[in-house]
Amino acid sequence: MVRDGYFYGLGCLLAAGAIVWLAAWPYAIPLLLLAVFFLWFFRDPERQIPAVPGAIVSPGDGKVTDVSLITADGVSRRRISIFLSVFNVHVNRSPIAGVIRDIRYQRGQFLNAMSAQSAERNEQNIVTVEGEAGIVIFKQIAGLIARRIVFNFKVGDRLACGQRVGLIKFGSRVDVLFDSDAAIQVKLGDHVQGGATVLAVLPVRQLVSATTTASREAH
Repeated sequence: MVRDGYFYGLGCLLAAGAIVWLAAWPYAIPLLLLAVFFLWFFRDPERQIPAVPGAIVSPGDGKVTDVSLITADGVSRRRISIFLSVFNVHVNRSPIAGVIRDIRYQRGQFLNAMSAQSAERNEQNIVTVEGEAGIVIFKQIAGLIARRIVFNFKVGDRLACGQRVGLIKFGSRVDVLFDSDAAIQVKLGDHVQGGATVLAVLPVRQLVSATTTASREAH
């Protein structure tokens, strides 16, 4: 469980105890139910990370709401968007193994995370990771209810594929952007699991090229 779960859950339990002490136990029922919800919401299950060369795994649990070809910073990229409802696990994971090259926090609005405008206008954290197969960008996007985005790493840190990196509290969206020639493995409406579901696979030729370049530089 994420540490926040204990913070919110125990806070509600203490408040419920005070109400029982000062009034009567039926008045504490809403707080007890809220405590159970928080303890459940901040769950953090273990996941089996797939060992697939070039795989881009889902950074979060939820429903695939968009699979499209877009232009970002003048580059044609594939984008997969995943909507996280309050019923999903909200722990976020790195989509690939690699080094964090850039982190940019963008202040913005709190539109419904399922709307097309939320990808650009909502408050979000944009992380660029460079792996052996290329660059992958993923966004932690706040939603209508979400008000806090947590990311626990800094530029220069190395991440493993599927490694826990943070979370978004109470309903949100994650977008993943990558090379347009990757082979898409999911479709609209699919339900995915963070760290466990392969969203796309980058071409093996890129892996071979990157490995060859790294070997030449080493010599």
